[in-house]
Amino acid sequence: METYGFLGLGIMGSSMAKNLIKAGFKVKVWNRSQAKCEEFAALGAAVAATPAEVTSSCAVTIAMLADPAAAREVCFGPAGALEGIGARRGYVDMSTVDPATAQEIAAAITAKGGQFLEAPVSGSKKPAEDGTLIILAGGDHGLFDKAMPLFEKMGKKSLFLGEVGRGAEMKLIVNMVMGGMMTIFCEGLALAEKAGLASSDLLDVLDSGALANPMFKLKGGQMTQGVFDPAFPLKHMQKDMRLAVALGDSLNQPLCSAAAANESFKRAKAMGLADRDFCAVLKAINS
Repeated sequence: METYGFLGLGIMGSSMAKNLIKAGFKVKVWNRSQAKCEEFAALGAAVAATPAEVTSSCAVTIAMLADPAAAREVCFGPAGALEGIGARRGYVDMSTVDPATAQEIAAAITAKGGQFLEAPVSGSKKPAEDGTLIILAGGDHGLFDKAMPLFEKMGKKSLFLGEVGRGAEMKLIVNMVMGGMMTIFCEGLALAEKAGLASSDLLDVLDSGALANPMFKLKGGQMTQGVFDPAFPLKHMQKDMRLAVALGDSLNQPLCSAAAANESFKRAKAMGLADRDFCAVLKAINS
């Protein structure tokens, strides 16, 4: 049976890797903090000491890392993933990064004879646990086909969008829209409170009409209860907003609303809310 690698066992990666193990795939894992690997060893996964150990022994390796800096470090660092890549070995980076980072990693992997696919995901902790992520891929179509049995256990929909960079662009745009929706939602909650209206009534109105959506329903209830446990850490949303605004700059596309939303997330980070859920931007808007 083929062994598949998985690099990065954070909020998202841990659930995604568990779904592969539960589905019966042989999985070899690595994480910067090795203590996180103990749970996976108990589930039957092999544990590697370095990313290179994973890529050198697996036909396909998935990486799910925090940001462009982490993606580069795990690929290019000492005993990094690139060192273990050989002919026809696949590297699927599911991290949310900018197109330039995806293209840089792709060029290095293919230069060593490997196959590369970017495959960032739309969805947070609960969809990762449920295996209902949306996978946004770009790069080697052959590797996309090879990875499809894995994608089917991690997501409910997988799209191939073309060359490397297209997946990153799509993910940044999707998260930009989500971040913008969250900030205006929080402004609505703050305004309702100042006007003396019940938050529960506002949530009821929104959920009953054309503005009804799963994010407002889930996050609205959490925010009114003061629950900000991280399903999608605020620092990652701010990173994605920053990268989306930079993409707009590179294409000379004005993004006035996104830029303003990014400032709200930056303010929330400065208030010490970086590791809380991204809906904690409410605290910055309310302050």
